[in-house]
Amino acid sequence: MAHTYPPLNVEVRTPRLTLAGASDELLERLVPLVRAGIADTEPWPFDDPMSFYADSPEREWQWLRGIWRGRARVSPDAWRLYFAVLADGVPIGMQDLVGLDFARFGTVSSFSWLGPGHRRQGFGREMRAAILHLAFAGLGAAEAGSDAFVDNEASNRVSRGLGYEPNGTDWDTRRGEPARIQRWRLTRAAWERRRRDDIELIGVEQCRRGLGLD
Repeated sequence: MAHTYPPLNVEVRTPRLTLAGASDELLERLVPLVRAGIADTEPWPFDDPMSFYADSPEREWQWLRGIWRGRARVSPDAWRLYFAVLADGVPIGMQDLVGLDFARFGTVSSFSWLGPGHRRQGFGREMRAAILHLAFAGLGAAEAGSDAFVDNEASNRVSRGLGYEPNGTDWDTRRGEPARIQRWRLTRAAWERRRRDDIELIGVEQCRRGLGLD
């Protein structure tokens, strides 16, 4: 189904999965994963509305409200694109792409999560490769960043494997406590050296206009 809002028509297809613009219909299909994804083991996730700590409808409402707010604030100065991750047509998680002052600096960052039962199967790396292809090949990014807590080996391993370089450390909170963050940086030149030819982009030109890039 075609949507009036261009970002919802964007798709990124790889041999293993599809990133599809997170329409309300897809968000509803993701709710069971959000409900099942309570964080009860280390490494703990970031403290934000998407953190999965408490078993409560309020957590699901916070998650939805956060996405709706992000979709409503798109401008050339700041935007966040939300994608449902589909494997064989079944939602398994989300992958976001964030641009701040993108027209000036060409930098992006990414955020992702996978539902229970879909981790440790290589989907995290495939999702990141897909969103990087959108950023560099589709939107013309110059550089991509990523952050993860230093003990989140799964996320840090994905960054290393895709050619990111360490870019210093920082601090954030989880469960209200400070914890050190590892920062990563991927230049366009480094991405080009590993660029894949099996990733397809759909609906990007219309989305570029919606983001003020053309």
